[in-house]
Amino acid sequence: MYITIEELAEYLALPTEYLYDQIRKGNIKAVFDGSKYLVNKHQFKWHKQQLDLKFEELKREALEDIPEDIDVKDED
Repeated sequence: MYITIEELAEYLALPTEYLYDQIRKGNIKAVFDGSKYLVNKHQFKWHKQQLDLKFEELKREALEDIPEDIDVKDED
């Protein structure tokens, strides 16, 4: 299934400028149909899963309490 860059940006929650830059660098395979770039959505399935896992990890870390300072004394 081919989607536009704007749809991909919404799907991945990334800015469209970043995606266009990655296309220019050759990091994202895209097809130009004469008026817009199209990308295969399935090639980003794994990337989307990894982004979701990372966001969940960051949320858990933000909710985690910061441990008390153990006040380590340096002998120097």
